[in-house]
Amino acid sequence: MSDGILLHTDGPILEVTLDRPKANAIDLRASRRLNEVFTAFRDDPALRIAIITGAGERFFSPGWDLKAAAAGEASDSDWGAGGFGGLNYPRNLDKPIIAAVNGIACGGGFELVLGTDIIVMEEHARFALPEINVGVLADAGTIKLRRRIPYHVAVEFLLTGRWMDAAEAKHWGLANHVVPKGEAMPKAREIARQLASGPPLLFPAIKQLLRHSEMVPEHLAFELHDALDGVQKVIRSEDLKEGARAFAEKRAPRWSGR
Repeated sequence: MSDGILLHTDGPILEVTLDRPKANAIDLRASRRLNEVFTAFRDDPALRIAIITGAGERFFSPGWDLKAAAAGEASDSDWGAGGFGGLNYPRNLDKPIIAAVNGIACGGGFELVLGTDIIVMEEHARFALPEINVGVLADAGTIKLRRRIPYHVAVEFLLTGRWMDAAEAKHWGLANHVVPKGEAMPKAREIARQLASGPPLLFPAIKQLLRHSEMVPEHLAFELHDALDGVQKVIRSEDLKEGARAFAEKRAPRWSGR
């Protein structure tokens, strides 16, 4: 596609590839397109899991296309309803998203990674939020990174703009898996297929509960649990009964999503 956003579906799995030579940088048009892609993914009942990756072997994405910025794109442009790249603050996106990080992810590219649920990094991947060096606030990175890794590590990372490699990211719990070069997509697809075999109603319930209870005390989290639509759907579902029957009958469950 001319906007450099490539899509591929494999049953319930959507693959999104940033293919914008030379480095998969994202301009205003590409950001709005990504917002459209993730909104359509959210609203399509046939799609359950998404994977996002970059084309090539060196870059996942460096974030904002600074050539476009130099040509006049403003940082306060309308990047789309979910913010830059569609994953800064997506609305009600209760389906799992996997990042297959195939190289450098910095600035807004790293913020895309932080907007996913499961992160697979190739061993040569590197990360930074270098906005500090050009006087720009990495807003999504500032908000999210503190919630993903220890405070002092996040603050140093934000204030210095330094680089972090995949091994350090794994050490701080930022990566689920670190794999050899070229193996991020195979591993992401393996995880996606495993998720696709699971009960459809559980993923929205889990993501809703995680999102709504993230910063509240434990006793309030249980009160929120009872009020969430996704949780109530699970409690009243046929799949819950099917899971119990399958366990008792020593067979694999046959999920219906109802």
